[in-house]
Amino acid sequence: MSASATAGEAPAGIVVVDKPGGTTSHGVVSRVRRLAGTRKVGHAGTLDPMATGVLVLGVGRATRLLGHLMLTEKAYDATVRLGATTTTDDAEGEVLEVRDTSHVTEEQVRRGLERYVGRIEQVPTAVSAIKVDGRRAYARVRDGEEVELAARPVTIHELVVHEVDLPDVRISLRCSSGTYVRALARDLGRDLGTGGHLTALRRTAVGPFDLGSARTLEQLADDFRVVPIAEAARSTFPAVDLDEAEARDVRVGRRLSRTLPGAGEHAVFAPDGEFLALYEPSGEGARPVAVFVG
Repeated sequence: MSASATAGEAPAGIVVVDKPGGTTSHGVVSRVRRLAGTRKVGHAGTLDPMATGVLVLGVGRATRLLGHLMLTEKAYDATVRLGATTTTDDAEGEVLEVRDTSHVTEEQVRRGLERYVGRIEQVPTAVSAIKVDGRRAYARVRDGEEVELAARPVTIHELVVHEVDLPDVRISLRCSSGTYVRALARDLGRDLGTGGHLTALRRTAVGPFDLGSARTLEQLADDFRVVPIAEAARSTFPAVDLDEAEARDVRVGRRLSRTLPGAGEHAVFAPDGEFLALYEPSGEGARPVAVFVG
């Protein structure tokens, strides 16, 4: 179920956009701000201008939910091109080196990608949004600086090789937040001795939100709808329905004495279905992580 915007009122909820190629994530946010009639719009995790697919936006008080959504699993379709390295590890950068791929076999490619399934240490691409001494890494690279980023743990839960038609390799993957598919293309090319970069990237899912629930900017312009914040929270986090006394405690940010059914953040709801807050286990009860109502 989704809610439509009404005149003079910005809806609170999630908008799932199928981002077009050639548009920045900020450009999508700007467009949705105009459609929603509010500046209170943000996104959960950027997509490169070249990339397309699922971009999750929050409108109104749902923007506070975005930081929690950013931690969820993501899925992508991608095309890796072997035989060339670029300054950005994708097709938008300048070519640094070209190498022959005629000696590479399909089996080597598949075996090389298998090594990246599971928990790995990945060095992010240098043109990432990671901050280095207070400045984004991509800004430092743009200014001609050499940027070296530390490896960080990420998890690739599943990686499917759809086609090896050298120099191109088409893959799909499910991975943890913080995984750089461009870095995967770069590292595969390094391992095979050919160099490599990304030529196409489409995000197919962010947590429970996938392309089936995404809408283009043109569709949103015709009929602007949001996923209500309660529905978004219930579909993303384990849900706990409270009684009236517990709901009153949550509204003022008190601890709950009840034991939550699992680890991590849980969405808690009033008896009438109103989404109240995110809580997590703490000692014999639960403590508030973020309260969304007064």
